[in-house]
Amino acid sequence: MFYLHKLTRPVFRHGLTREHLRCLSTATSYSQNLVEKITQKYSLELPEGYKVKSGDFVSIQPEHVLTHDNTGAVMSKFKSIGAGKFKNARQPVFALDHDVQNKSEKNLAKYASIEKFGGDHGVDFYPAGRGIGHQIMVEEGYAFPYTMTVASDSHSNMYGGLGCLGTPIVRTDAAAIWATGRTWWQIPPVVKVELLGKLPPGVTGKDIIVSLCGLFNHDEVLNTAIEFTGHEAVKSISVDDRLAIANMTTEWGALAGVFPVDEVTLDWLYNRVEKFRSPSYINRNIPKLQFGDHFVHPRINTERIDQLASSPIIPDSDANYAKHLTLDLSTLSPHVSGPNSVKVMNPLSKLEEKNLAIHKAYLVSCVNSRAQDIRQAAAVMKGKKVAPGVEFYIAAASSEVQKEVEESGDWSTLLEAGAKPLPSGCGPCVGLGTGLLKDGEVGISATNRNFKGRMGSPSAQAYLASPAVVAASAIAGKICGPKSLSGEASQAHVEPKTTITVNSTPKRSESTSIEIIDKFPSSVKGELLFCHADNLNTDGIYPGKYTYQDDLTPEYMATVVMENYDPAFVQKVRKGDIMVGGFNFGTGSSREQAATALKASGVQVLIAGSFSETFKRNSINNALLVLEVPELVNDLKERYGDQQLTQRTGWDSTLEFDKGKLVVTIDGEVKSYQVSPVGKAAQELMVEGGLENWVKHRI
Repeated sequence: MFYLHKLTRPVFRHGLTREHLRCLSTATSYSQNLVEKITQKYSLELPEGYKVKSGDFVSIQPEHVLTHDNTGAVMSKFKSIGAGKFKNARQPVFALDHDVQNKSEKNLAKYASIEKFGGDHGVDFYPAGRGIGHQIMVEEGYAFPYTMTVASDSHSNMYGGLGCLGTPIVRTDAAAIWATGRTWWQIPPVVKVELLGKLPPGVTGKDIIVSLCGLFNHDEVLNTAIEFTGHEAVKSISVDDRLAIANMTTEWGALAGVFPVDEVTLDWLYNRVEKFRSPSYINRNIPKLQFGDHFVHPRINTERIDQLASSPIIPDSDANYAKHLTLDLSTLSPHVSGPNSVKVMNPLSKLEEKNLAIHKAYLVSCVNSRAQDIRQAAAVMKGKKVAPGVEFYIAAASSEVQKEVEESGDWSTLLEAGAKPLPSGCGPCVGLGTGLLKDGEVGISATNRNFKGRMGSPSAQAYLASPAVVAASAIAGKICGPKSLSGEASQAHVEPKTTITVNSTPKRSESTSIEIIDKFPSSVKGELLFCHADNLNTDGIYPGKYTYQDDLTPEYMATVVMENYDPAFVQKVRKGDIMVGGFNFGTGSSREQAATALKASGVQVLIAGSFSETFKRNSINNALLVLEVPELVNDLKERYGDQQLTQRTGWDSTLEFDKGKLVVTIDGEVKSYQVSPVGKAAQELMVEGGLENWVKHRI
């Protein structure tokens, strides 16, 4: 909450201050990376000539927004804010994919209500069985190179395999986009991941991302956007593998993972056009455009691809990156994640020595069940049988993928080997439907997450690997690679060659002035209240036992906030405090009450070294301003350590929003910390009291 009487400078409603004009002239010459350039295209209400950069809060109007089974929850949000119609019915996409095996009356009614709602508003709708939403977004061109497309699902990162900036949002954002066409985004730091060399035979895109997750497993890319570079290396990676790599940048901790658009991308798109000309595609019930005498796909068509090829978007040669990581692909061997963590990486050759028996194997999910993946698995399984006592589950990423592999014979190869088919959808990957891991079982999966309990029992062990390794393991009944089936040794492990460079963040000029909108304070004051814990999860902030008690008042929520972290917190917090947490604050579940309860307790601004992005979005959507100031957190940790869970510091502080800095008085000494500017989009949400109110005032 803000104390608006602290407004200390005049607001310039029309025009900008001289200082801001100086800031603009600096911004005009700013060199942008690819993520910033794509974001620039989709940002609204920027001052003339302003170039967006990491740290900026911007209003965005994404090309498309996907919702899946959670469309029902977004519908409720949409109705609660008083929206009666969509701003642009061509923007949203509905695809039912998560709980498609559930044939209960309740779930079928939910699916029917979503379909009817989409039909009433003219929204593109894909029913259960058509495929996983992210795959549909790629197949149908909603995720198109150099566009920005979002989804209320964390694996929207996948769109980056095609050079599309895909990033996750939360349900309130989706409702806001339906109603107004827009939401907000804080542009994250951008990390360049340079790939060198070429993959050895038998090593796949899944091995690349499994290795990256394991080699850089100390939050090096947490809450960043990743740009993959390295022309020759990237050129050797197929689009299917790029999609798999981009998909799992989510597990690596990033908000986006974007590949360059090159001849491989363009060839893939032109091949899609050829597919659309076949009778089976021409007769599909989808809207089409007419160019002359020919009907064409509305999003993937020759004219649009030609335009893409003639107008490439590339990062400036001197673009700024927060970090630069390199990985020599020629030094990679097949790797396996786990158990129960993507941060734990095992060379396949080492695991084979352990003769680790498995009970279940999976070739499902949005990361690795495309045609290329199924072909690789079929090549391993041809003429063989799944081991006794092992269950091997398969599900194509989409009905189109299944049709393709049925026609090629690869699907029947897997069935003849003993695979159990599931409908196209998420299913066991997200812990729903048939084939979940039971107590004490071991599973190996070509999915993207192996968190404890995600695919079934918390006492089970889950490993992640490429489709070929999963198929070989299903045949052998233990974790192994394809070579082991013929008595050969898998590729010997060689320590992968990597480097990491951390770049200094450009300092904001002391003379820079930031535009402040009407009713947003230029500064606020408060004492720092320090809670030192890193990785403080939302259950620690707002206990799960209260989550579904919808009738709790803000006043009551304030009495139980931080209960699982520190029961004494509620006695120590005071109205107007500026609270400081540790790193990766707000990790865990997406419950909004974690943010609203802190706001109800009297915290006016929340600072941390870094935040879970979902927690950050929930906070700002509910008018709790959150800022990342890692230097301050480190100073507080050095001073106070972890002796008290909640520490009143006595440090008086002033957040000067108009200057982008935090000024703190420590034992009589004054210290200044740089703070990312709070842009117009975030300021509006604070003034309006959150995103729902912002939407209500604009419909």
